[in-house]
Amino acid sequence: MYQKDGEKYFVVDGHMHYWNAAPDNWVEGQEEFAKGWIECFHAYQGLGPAETHWPIEHFQKYSEDDLMKDVFEDGHVDMAIFQPTYLTEWYKEGFNTTERNATMGEKHPGKFVYNTRWDPREGDDGLKALRHNVERYGSKGCKLYTAEWRQGSRGWKLTDPEAYRYLEACQELGVKNIHVHKGPTIWPLDKDAFDVSDIDHAATGRKSGMCTPASRSSSAGSCTRGRGSSPRSWAS
Repeated sequence: MYQKDGEKYFVVDGHMHYWNAAPDNWVEGQEEFAKGWIECFHAYQGLGPAETHWPIEHFQKYSEDDLMKDVFEDGHVDMAIFQPTYLTEWYKEGFNTTERNATMGEKHPGKFVYNTRWDPREGDDGLKALRHNVERYGSKGCKLYTAEWRQGSRGWKLTDPEAYRYLEACQELGVKNIHVHKGPTIWPLDKDAFDVSDIDHAATGRKSGMCTPASRSSSAGSCTRGRGSSPRSWAS
């Protein structure tokens, strides 16, 4: 544990990725986007001091050894929470999936919490995958990436009717924390797909008779809103 002035601190890194965006993981025919996305992500290092910058080859694929040293040894972290981001339209094995995170994390017991993710555009198959991941990895949280591309769709909103099926499944499964990525965009993702205006309604619907977009707009006062029973949502 980190110590300062005689005090001990248990440090939790709440947003951890273990990714692979190297060229051998790029989807054939999607190289422009796979390359452009990771290069844009890499360019954000320009906001920090020069001595913290990594070469693009190192940034593309974060190794297990580097992660353990950077985060747990040099970074004084005691436990980290994986927040998967799939991007399977561009990366054959995904950018960092629940399975990839867990495979590495299982080598280091007690160091990681495995959050999973969902995408309402995946329909019934996605709900099955969500249930499997919660049961297999004990996930208590989900990372949502609303700007992700999928089969011609360039994003989704938490107010989409299909999203409510997944939020209700999270309630049933005991998933308490919904981490919604609403940060700066990375090319070629659409800026408006990161808009935060879809958060409030999803975060405040009641478990009993959960409000849907349709019920909210049908007439004033027709939708009961309240806090306390829905999964917690954070924009990150």
